[in-house]
Amino acid sequence: MDYPAFIAATRDQSRNLAKAIPDAMKGFGGLSRAVKEGGVLGYKEKEFVALGIAIGVRCEPCIAFHVEALIKAGATREELGDVLAMAIQMGGGPAVMYAGKALDCWDQLQAV
Repeated sequence: MDYPAFIAATRDQSRNLAKAIPDAMKGFGGLSRAVKEGGVLGYKEKEFVALGIAIGVRCEPCIAFHVEALIKAGATREELGDVLAMAIQMGGGPAVMYAGKALDCWDQLQAV
């Protein structure tokens, strides 16, 4: 999978969705901003939680977006590895498959 292209295509789909249902998408965007600002955990830690959930629910677009956010937040590949290991421990075999996708996404986005 070409993750940079996948992220761009998914963003285009989200923009089209925002045109079709603007109020719902504005509400979702507001919720996303609200949960990432303030609180006890930092932005990076919250993104790691989101990535773990994305792996658990097998949402490949979510994985790509949260990996991208983690790279921008200064996360390291070693930190990612810890989170992937925890996701695998909690999710078993299916999580192994999606953790592999997350690592591949990380490696591709770091190479850009």
